[in-house]
Amino acid sequence: MPAFSIVAAKFVELMIIGDVYGHTLLAHAAVSLHRVLTGFALAAIAAFVLGLLSGLSEAFNAALRPAIEATRPIPPIAWIPIALAIFRFGLASYAFIIFLGAFFPMFSNTIAGVKRTSPVLVDVAKSFGASKLQTTLKVVIPSALPEVVTGMRVGFGIAWMCIIAAEMIGVIRALGLGYFVLTMYELGLYPEMVAGMAMIGIIGYLTNEAFKRLERSLFKWRAEVSL
Repeated sequence: MPAFSIVAAKFVELMIIGDVYGHTLLAHAAVSLHRVLTGFALAAIAAFVLGLLSGLSEAFNAALRPAIEATRPIPPIAWIPIALAIFRFGLASYAFIIFLGAFFPMFSNTIAGVKRTSPVLVDVAKSFGASKLQTTLKVVIPSALPEVVTGMRVGFGIAWMCIIAAEMIGVIRALGLGYFVLTMYELGLYPEMVAGMAMIGIIGYLTNEAFKRLERSLFKWRAEVSL
């Protein structure tokens, strides 16, 4: 393993000058983030809508459950051949893989948030004449939002791991942190390789902290356990 000082120096060099092909570490990171955000946004929308409907309707949940439970255990990386067969090379293939990785935790958390809505709040809304739609919009969704955002934080972490692995396996070999780390390994440039791994960890940490800050900002009323 290269010394920390060497890795730090290479990290700065890669940020400013770039790799052997002239691409900076930020350029690789930007491409990976773009791929992740595309698939994550699609997964977040689908997970919220389907999770909300599943939480509100047991019949809808029962109809959807077989497909969800049959798909959930399959690792997202195992879908790469299908992604290539359907979407060929490009952003769509990455978005498909990231969608599968990020969808399930957000879907499960949305259902849990809906089902944990206090029946008392629902009854109060009904007693004031609120319709089903009004009760859903004004009571159920706000009550479920903490779990939804937590699911998004977990889902984004999984999506970030999926894109790195997908880029390493080689859905398309161009730009991206996964491709960068693997290429540096193949060239025997181990300080650069570790610097790329450090960038992956830094971005993962920063995005997780951003979600945590969002949770604390939006849900200040939630009591936190302190041991």
